[in-house]
This record gives sequence, structure tokens and C-alpha cells, in this order.
Amino acid sequence: MKQTMIPYALERLAPAAMQQRADTFYELMNRRRTVRQFAPDPIPEGVLERAILTAGTAPSGAHKQPWHFCVVKDAVIKHQIREAAEHEERINYSGRFPDDWLEDLEIFGTDHVKAYLDIAPALIVVFKENYRLVDGDRKKNYYVNESVGIASGMLIAALHNAGLATLTHTPNPMAFLNEILDRPKNEVPILLMPVGYPAEDACVPDIHRKSLQEIMTIF
Repeated sequence: MKQTMIPYALERLAPAAMQQRADTFYELMNRRRTVRQFAPDPIPEGVLERAILTAGTAPSGAHKQPWHFCVVKDAVIKHQIREAAEHEERINYSGRFPDDWLEDLEIFGTDHVKAYLDIAPALIVVFKENYRLVDGDRKKNYYVNESVGIASGMLIAALHNAGLATLTHTPNPMAFLNEILDRPKNEVPILLMPVGYPAEDACVPDIHRKSLQEIMTIF
């Protein structure tokens, strides 16, 4: 059955207003940094929900919206996740990671200890839905990785816009998250993201982003 179409209009801004919005948003996002030191202060009610709703506006293959976001605030569950993540990361750092990967990580001083998983007031676990189950039947999703990747980027931007810091933690393999959070087998965790305010003594690496000339080509 063909989808019903409805009218759509987007406000056409004056060129100066467009440039101002583009500049303001870039300046905001250019201040975003990955944080590993969090304050335990709680996040105001409703902020995470709105950020996740924003992520849910992302485009997706055939509009199947193949994502699910688990928000973990419970201290016991957060600690279970920390213990499982540190178990995998201990193996990663002691032999599973190739030497060149370890060398690239060395400048950031990271290791298998992930205290922020206990300290951050919330963890958001992003799951990709590889396929749907409809009345017990398996149904296809399309461009799942691309769709969930876009949604995750929009989530990070929405959280930063709300004044929160994030860390994109990927303690591969992450199947332990299905077990701890009781998620179905058609979902695969792709991102474990602590969210909160930076600690007062938080520090980030003195790194620099690529220039426009390095990341853009106009034809």
C-alpha cells in the first residue's frame, strides 16, 4: 500500500540568517569534546528523553527506524555494565588489540579501567535492530548501520546542545549488554555512552580537528 503524502514546507531563510545559524551551530559543536571524567550530578528530568526523540528523527532505510536506546540510571546495573566492560577491555588491552591500535591509543592514556561507567549519572546504550520480528516473522531492515550511525550522531549533537558531555565507548565485543539489559537477539549493541556533566577537574587531550580543505572537495 502506497504511503499517504502530506504537504511539506521549510521556512526559507535570508542568506545572512542562514549563515548566522550555520556559524552559531558550528561554534557550538566545535566546543564538543569526548569526556572521560564525569560529575555524578543528576541530569534534569526530560532532557535525555528529548535528546533521544531528536535522535529518532534521523532518516533510515525505508523508514524502518532500526534503533533502540536504553537509558541506564540504576547504580547496580551501571556497575554490572562496568564489570563486564572492564572484563572485555582487559582482554583487549592485554592481547586482543593489534599493536598499531594500542600505539594510537597510547597518547590518550586509556586502559581497561572504566570508572566513568559508575560515576556518570546515566548511560545510553544504542542498539541496532538487524531485523524486525512481526508476529513472530522475521522482516528485513535496510541500511541498518548507516541509519543507526546517523541517529547516534544526532543524539550526540542533541546532548551537547543541552549542555551535557558524552563519551562514545565501544568495548567490543558488547554482547554482555544484551544479557544485562535483557534485549532480544535481533538487536546488537553498537555504542555504550556515558552522559553527564564534566567533572570540575576534567581534562581533554590537546588535539586539533582537520581543516575544511582536508575534509571537503567541491566539484
